Amino acid sequence: MVLENDYGVVMNHKRIRRIMKKYGLITQVRKSKPYAKMLRATYEHKTLPNILKRNFKQEKIQKVLLTDITYLYYNNGQKAYLSAVKDIASKEIVAYHLSAGLDMSIVLKTLDRLEDKLQPIDDAETLIHSDQGFHYTNLTYQLKVKELGLTQSMSRRGNCLDNAPMESFFGHMKDEMEYKQSMSLNELNQIVDKYIKYYNYDRYQWNLKKMSPVQYRTHLLSA
Repeated sequence: MVLENDYGVVMNHKRIRRIMKKYGLITQVRKSKPYAKMLRATYEHKTLPNILKRNFKQEKIQKVLLTDITYLYYNNGQKAYLSAVKDIASKEIVAYHLSAGLDMSIVLKTLDRLEDKLQPIDDAETLIHSDQGFHYTNLTYQLKVKELGLTQSMSRRGNCLDNAPMESFFGHMKDEMEYKQSMSLNELNQIVDKYIKYYNYDRYQWNLKKMSPVQYRTHLLSA
């Protein structure tokens, strides 16, 4: 602005930045303050304690939910991301969302789908457990969790065993699901839909008394 108004020199600001970089010119106006960045980061991202503590043995539906994100390769190396929520008692996948990207919408849309599935259950505090990924420490996600009336729990940093049943589901899914030959995200989404429907309704499990997750959920609710 000074160059243009006082000297009649019109110059693109990007060129000015290149010249400044070339000659090591650094402005002293509004210099970045590291402590302010740290304060913002603390406000925007917050880790929470591990309330679950690997207490994976649950007999009440909607008592403990696990959530995580995994990647799926398709169409010669393209990568998609699957966010899912699992009820630890029935092992049912109660909500999920497939996305081409890893922005916050992947977990927020998963919560939207979870909201549609949550049932009013008397005397039941619902815990939702995840790792310390940036999606789950994000303030927007944490506020949404509170809006749904859920209590948030997090694994210890770098300890995947704290969320082992969720990791186990993703592992079985990738072993059993034919997905790598998918030519588009839409085709991959259809394959994921089909597999999760099969997993919930038709994949019998020894530790669910030889029932499928949906059958076992009905069994627990009627017990």
